[in-house]
Amino acid sequence: MAIKATYYGANGWLIELDKTRILIDPWLNGDLTFPPGDWLIKGKLGNEIEVPSDIDFLLLTQGQPDHAHPPTLEKINKRISVIASQAASKVVSQMGYTKINTLKPGQTFKNNNLNIQATSGASVPNIENGYIIDSGSYSIYIEPHGFLDKNIKPRNIDLLITPVIDFSLPLAGKFIKGKTVLPQLLKLFNPTTILASTTGGDIKFTGLINNLIKVDGSVEDFSLFKDTSTSFINPEPLKEYNLTNNK
Repeated sequence: MAIKATYYGANGWLIELDKTRILIDPWLNGDLTFPPGDWLIKGKLGNEIEVPSDIDFLLLTQGQPDHAHPPTLEKINKRISVIASQAASKVVSQMGYTKINTLKPGQTFKNNNLNIQATSGASVPNIENGYIIDSGSYSIYIEPHGFLDKNIKPRNIDLLITPVIDFSLPLAGKFIKGKTVLPQLLKLFNPTTILASTTGGDIKFTGLINNLIKVDGSVEDFSLFKDTSTSFINPEPLKEYNLTNNK
């Protein structure tokens, strides 16, 4: 068995873990907008993507529209089992989803051999979630903004899904801390594989905030991995990666 991972751009992933298919933070169709309007920031997909079939779980890290994207969520079967942060749970509840499992950091969802533990994530403005996903064979850690829960104890993780670039705004500071957190993640989890996330895909952003964002780091910088056995992948959108634990 192996982990199968398909990247959809931005924060979106389809993960297959021991035949369990988990759709994470999907933005597959329609524009991305934030209050108070498009003038602040707007995202546009290069190509829209069909909602994948046979999804077992919908996993949402945050309630912000780039994670709980309303136009995409409207196209998903609302009887699917959802695991979500408190803010994301409110979004899907208002949309008519009926099987919602709300996790606060430290709480765990269990289904057969699948365990999904919520960790403390980004504050945007409320504390959102990262997740440690365990099956009988493999483990995954995902947190889309690079905010690491200090309560996580060291352990081995097979697959790490994380940003590797820092993004910051004047006055607000860093809101994505991929480059900053990466050395800590490597030490804490000793991952077999890292998949870069959050900042990729065929997406164009416009608006005031987009013009103010400062970027630090690059997916082409492999220097952080030179003293590790971790494999690093900058994923191509829509390509399925089959990952096995070779450690």
